Amino acid sequence: MITDEYSSAVDLASDIKDKKIAPSEIVEETIKAIDERSSSINAFVYTNYDEARERAKDEDNRLVRGEASGAFFGIPTAAKDFIPGVPGWPGTSGGIKALSHMIDDHWGSYTGAMNDEGAIMIGKTNAPSFAFRGTTDNKMFGPTSTPFKPGYNSGGSSGGSAAAVGDGILFIAEGTDGGGSIRIPAAWCGCYGFKAGNGVIGGAPRPNAYGTCHPYCWDGTISRSVKDAAYALQAMAGYDPFDPNSIDFGDRDYIAALEKPVKGMRIGFTPDFGIFPVEPEIAVMCEAAAAKFEDAGAIVEPVSFDFKRSAFELAEAWDRMITISGGLGTIEEIKAGGIDLLRDHADDLPDELIYWVEDAYKRGYVDFHDDEVIRTEVFDQVQRAFQDYDLIVSPTCACHPVKNDPNWNTVGPKEICGVKTEPLIGFCLTFFCNFTGNPAASIPAGLSREGFPVGLQLIGNRYGEIDLLAASAAYERVNPWMADYEITKNRTL
Repeated sequence: MITDEYSSAVDLASDIKDKKIAPSEIVEETIKAIDERSSSINAFVYTNYDEARERAKDEDNRLVRGEASGAFFGIPTAAKDFIPGVPGWPGTSGGIKALSHMIDDHWGSYTGAMNDEGAIMIGKTNAPSFAFRGTTDNKMFGPTSTPFKPGYNSGGSSGGSAAAVGDGILFIAEGTDGGGSIRIPAAWCGCYGFKAGNGVIGGAPRPNAYGTCHPYCWDGTISRSVKDAAYALQAMAGYDPFDPNSIDFGDRDYIAALEKPVKGMRIGFTPDFGIFPVEPEIAVMCEAAAAKFEDAGAIVEPVSFDFKRSAFELAEAWDRMITISGGLGTIEEIKAGGIDLLRDHADDLPDELIYWVEDAYKRGYVDFHDDEVIRTEVFDQVQRAFQDYDLIVSPTCACHPVKNDPNWNTVGPKEICGVKTEPLIGFCLTFFCNFTGNPAASIPAGLSREGFPVGLQLIGNRYGEIDLLAASAAYERVNPWMADYEITKNRTL
């Protein structure tokens, strides 16, 4: 696989531009890798080799003419099967059979930016229905596995993308993150997952630019290196006048952040935010990983939080709010188009999604107001921590990957360390950042005794993407993880 020879897609693209290798060669190697490896982890749900080959041929010709351009010139990548991404391609919004006839009519934030940077779209990756859970499984395509332990879930909702990257099929792929959907699978698949903060990456949907999953859910990346994430963010970020959440930050240099020193940066570590039950091995591994920042000159100290509600309560608040802000609007728009999912196609949807949608229909303004109060409590706690620290780090997930459900309805654990856990998102320490709008990432912290990847979550201050990337790059230099991919490279197919 071409990913075995390079540490980043950007480095490979540089060699392409130097005419050391052709885009068509890379596409053929990627197609071979998908055909040989994807089915055993169920990473891809759609491929378009013909278009990829045609685009590669065009880029071969541009290379000959001296017209090669773009940070990802000639690099294959994939969209997530959740939101429209590639005009003319089918999508199922996460394995919903009733929607399998739908055709994308526009580029997404990730796919459009990467296309402009010379990347080649090769397919779509698996996701749960409406991306509504921290695992990847659905009734149409089934579960996706982490390439480190096939048979155990990849995490979600961007699980297909993370599995493809962790397995070495791709350098980088699309993720979306509304509660941790980039960071969770990145953790369970041994990758780097990056979510920018609110307003950095534009792309509000229509017909309701104020609705759907905004302001919780944003496009982002899952990659093998921090470098590729920074270059992708440089391509994706920018003011969008048609996105009411978009902020004009001027000319930000996210690539330069890769070399920014972190000496003196104050980092607060929490194993659990004071409320999450976390498997002891994960807590110990993440504390040791956090200490690695000291090798780069940062100051690492314990940080405490004073939440008045349990992790279970906060997770259920997320379930309600993301459903009201995103699920209901999406279902009503689909219904207006002639497809009544709840009445006619309930068998296509997981029971948990149906439960929360039906619950949302029963709720009124007072209920929503009460949940916004909870969201405010989370916001205040997180922002208080940033009065003293530049970065907050924690475990990404409270547990190791769960076994895939043979009935194609994989969820997280209902209990961790004897404590009741909400199984859709409650095993993840990630959704706080979707409540607050802070940028966040998951970075590999190492492998457990049983060989499961463990993710360390990095949370930046609001609009602190540059510091977050700088810290990520510094960590990668002192604690590289590329050698771990030898495990996935040599796994049983």
